[in-house]
Amino acid sequence: MKTVKIYTDGACSGNPGPGGWAAILIYKGKEKIITGGSEETTNNIMELTAVIEGLSALKEPCKAEIFSDSNYVVGSVNNGYLSSWVQHGWKTADKKPVKNVQLWQSLIPLLTYHSVEFNKVKGHSDDLYNNRCDALARAEISKLT
Repeated sequence: MKTVKIYTDGACSGNPGPGGWAAILIYKGKEKIITGGSEETTNNIMELTAVIEGLSALKEPCKAEIFSDSNYVVGSVNNGYLSSWVQHGWKTADKKPVKNVQLWQSLIPLLTYHSVEFNKVKGHSDDLYNNRCDALARAEISKLT
């Protein structure tokens, strides 16, 4: 099984407001960059979209190592919240509806199709690829404003 590193980031100008996302896929030293944006969105939606789009760009089952600075995305998966939400009918521990359900539901089949590992990176620090993703996501916002 091929191992692909996927760096992702999402950004928003205002929250909600115009937003952008970016993913850099790295396989055997080669990079593929994908980006997009939305005129009215939130930072969490853009973070989650970046991961979904990055995984969706893989053409066959892969071992995918996701690198994200999003506590929302990485924490929800690594801390078991996502599986708990599914088990409890998309309700949080305090019985409130989970936000962005459609996006989470889009992510689940990708997590099943690929072998995915989520890694939290520190945002706006010395991680080259995270910084590149941030710049790419912000560039998408500038196209909308």
